[in-house]
Amino acid sequence: MKRNTWQREAVRGALTGSEGFVSAQVLHSALRDTGSPIGLATVYRALASLEQEGEVDALQQDGESLYRACTPGTHHHHLICRNCGTTVEISADPVETWARSVAAEHGFTQADHVVDVFGLCAACTAAARLA
Repeated sequence: MKRNTWQREAVRGALTGSEGFVSAQVLHSALRDTGSPIGLATVYRALASLEQEGEVDALQQDGESLYRACTPGTHHHHLICRNCGTTVEISADPVETWARSVAAEHGFTQADHVVDVFGLCAACTAAARLA
């Protein structure tokens, strides 16, 4: 486990205060807006470390890494609004059953997976209907 520095704590706190997945650049900008002197490279290092320790989820969208604070030690999946980024953790049970079944059907063992479902949240859907 890495030692907790003020930079790691600042990144952890900023992620906890964010709704949905955010880029390192957005996180850096938010930290700088609060007066933090933290550098962008330090934000990237802190995110990588927190991800490795299971405190941060990461995904790739449009060629960019996005990050979100998560509950350490729990295997879960996400429902993500592709418009506003709102993210909901969803139950892993049905996905786990499906993944084991598909893996076994093809002779795979020790199969790992990541499942993120993208769509539009209720608020973005309602706004699109009004537009």
